[in-house]
Amino acid sequence: MKILIKSGRIIDPYSNTDLIGDLLIQDGIIKSISPKINCDADTTIEAVGLWVLPGLVDMHCHLREPGYESKETVFTGTRSAAIGGFTSIACMPNTNPPIDNKAMVEYIRFKAEKDSVVKIYPIACITKGRAGLELTPFGMLKDAGAIGLSDDGDSVADSRLMMLAMQYAMRFDLPIIEHCEDKELVADGIMNDGVTATKLGLKGIPSAAEEIIVARDAILAGYTNSRIHIAHVSTVGSVNIIRGAKHLGIQITCETCPHYFSLTDEILDGYSTYAKVNPPLRTAKDVEGIIEGLKDGTIDVIATDHAPHDELSKGNDIYNALPGISGFETALSVGITYLVDKNILSPSEFIAKMAYNPANILAINAGKLAVDSPADVTIVDPNTEYIVNSKDFISKGKNSPYNGMKLKGRVLYTIVNGQCVVYDGKVVTGDNR
Repeated sequence: MKILIKSGRIIDPYSNTDLIGDLLIQDGIIKSISPKINCDADTTIEAVGLWVLPGLVDMHCHLREPGYESKETVFTGTRSAAIGGFTSIACMPNTNPPIDNKAMVEYIRFKAEKDSVVKIYPIACITKGRAGLELTPFGMLKDAGAIGLSDDGDSVADSRLMMLAMQYAMRFDLPIIEHCEDKELVADGIMNDGVTATKLGLKGIPSAAEEIIVARDAILAGYTNSRIHIAHVSTVGSVNIIRGAKHLGIQITCETCPHYFSLTDEILDGYSTYAKVNPPLRTAKDVEGIIEGLKDGTIDVIATDHAPHDELSKGNDIYNALPGISGFETALSVGITYLVDKNILSPSEFIAKMAYNPANILAINAGKLAVDSPADVTIVDPNTEYIVNSKDFISKGKNSPYNGMKLKGRVLYTIVNGQCVVYDGKVVTGDNR
């Protein structure tokens, strides 16, 4: 099986490639990248005016299965990811039951083989039941196929246990992905603590709730000479702490999400449940800090934190609505609209944060366009503008604060291991479960 992609703008941060040319895929691998390739092919894709990119890698998403299939399944979630241009995704373990043992990791791998159209990499729990009391068997989880550890949705509150987790994870070369949140400071807060919360009469969540745990984990990583990855950074204070830690040589990386560089807490005016997320949307000053962190390299990764919910879970009650945004299908467009089009990041810098950098942190063979590498390729029209209609999402989760907004850039083709799973903007594989 040969696929020839013709005359596209090939952008590969791994090799510093940015050229107009052709790319040949044969039998699931990339065979050639050249200004011009002349050969017969089973499928030829004319890519004039399009970006030809390494398949995007999302190192932080929620597929909800098992336990919350009304919100999402492996089947629907991976098709949503493919429409968003993602060819590899790492799913978080706050399922029911949680992914805290060998059997659960193997279950995720089984579901991936059976129902997925993209590559799924399981993240396992740091502590049993995500209860923060006892470490999981890291070595056994890795042997079963886990590629990282997280109690996402909760921090490991016990500092000694977190220190032991870092030391233990280092032995197995597994990254710890930390959700930084001091629950005592969060209390029963609904949104960011600030002017908008006061105006709406809602209890606030202070930025310090995130920053205290970021600082603690940076200190512990330095003390143990181990590594830590900070999830969904939302405040300028967290960016400053991480920047300082990096300057000290601490092995710390971090991610942010599209909503933290494009939206502020003001969007909750009107009590929008779709804009309720954890950590919460912050202020314009925080958005500026996130953008500066993306520009100077402090923030390594843009992840979706795809967190789909059914209508019952979101509802119209800001107090009881569960936090989360359905992010697969808008992430690339938000990045193009708010970062690339505003000349904050070059296309190559942007794609590095959505492909090669997360793959490198997770140590998976993805996120690059290299001869003899797996043919995971995303082809994007960077100029198409469209109005987001979340009702059209493939994901079961229609909970998007971007609904009704104009964004720029659409995925036309997603190729996984040489198989075209999205063709001309439509999923072309699988049934309609």
